[in-house]
Amino acid sequence: MNVTPEPAGPDQESVWSYPRPAIAEPCARHIVIRHQGETIAETRASVRVIETSHPPTYYLPPDCVSARLRASPHRSICEWKGQASYVDLVLADETLRQVGWRYPSPTPAFAILAGFIAFYAEPFDECLVDGEPVTPQPGGFYGGWITSHVVGPFKGVPGSRFW
Repeated sequence: MNVTPEPAGPDQESVWSYPRPAIAEPCARHIVIRHQGETIAETRASVRVIETSHPPTYYLPPDCVSARLRASPHRSICEWKGQASYVDLVLADETLRQVGWRYPSPTPAFAILAGFIAFYAEPFDECLVDGEPVTPQPGGFYGGWITSHVVGPFKGVPGSRFW
């Protein structure tokens, strides 16, 4: 692995200074998800998960989600957080499949995530962190949200499989 971290400027974090294994921490940033002119979720009480080489993933409390969620049969395993179950988002004229995930019974180190939901940024018209539009983490599998507050390079780009 030969990675050269981008230098972090003032008010920025390098994802290469994030810990491994990952950690979860309360976050007061203003998180907003909008789609088809509707606010899907909005909170200042998320949980931020950070891990080396990944932009932050924001887990939102379920009571801040205004759209209907439906359980998806899809599952995955995280070596640190446990088994994730996925959700579809049901709107009046559209169903967005597997747009979010949660850990119903996370490992003890990630108990703070129980019931909270993380969403991929890509399927939505707009995802914001403190008013700034988010760029989805590359690669399709990971759910990190990239803003000007983090620098990479980020896991998910071609050649990053073994980072």
